[in-house]
Amino acid sequence: MKTVIFAAAAAVAAISAPAFAQDAAPFTGAHAELLAGYDKIDTNSVIGSPDGFLYGLNLGYDYQVGSAVLGIEGEVSDATTNFDYVGGELDAERDLYIGGRVGFQVGDLALLYVKAGYTNARLKDTLAGGANADGVRVGGGIEYKLGGQLLVKGEYRYSNYEAGLERHQVLAGLGIRF
Repeated sequence: MKTVIFAAAAAVAAISAPAFAQDAAPFTGAHAELLAGYDKIDTNSVIGSPDGFLYGLNLGYDYQVGSAVLGIEGEVSDATTNFDYVGGELDAERDLYIGGRVGFQVGDLALLYVKAGYTNARLKDTLAGGANADGVRVGGGIEYKLGGQLLVKGEYRYSNYEAGLERHQVLAGLGIRF
């Protein structure tokens, strides 16, 4: 009797598995991404607006219901952004971010999203020393499923920190969803 029940359960599972795979939401699950792009800091002062190359790592989890996607993500990044001025140098160091995103699936493979959250940047000034700046980040982008578990994305984001600092970033990401 146990063999018959086991065989019936195995047959149902084998028949159902392809149906489950077809119904799977393409933007549900954990993801990890490598990021690279353009970074510009607006100091709102006579120092100016230094810019440089951004690189980092993003980790997150998304949950899809119908065409809507809700997610949470965290990121650590750094940049080559620095600026020499008379008597000193401003250097952008690490940037931490945690926040959420909301998006909508467009077609079979694309996700349009907006994001918002908390960010903390470390800036080093040779005259003033190092300082952490707390702020808020907002942004938006498009993520595209390449096939299998690979994804690519493009994103713009704006960060507003205390002490009048602003940051604009345009980046690309290559990741995997698992």
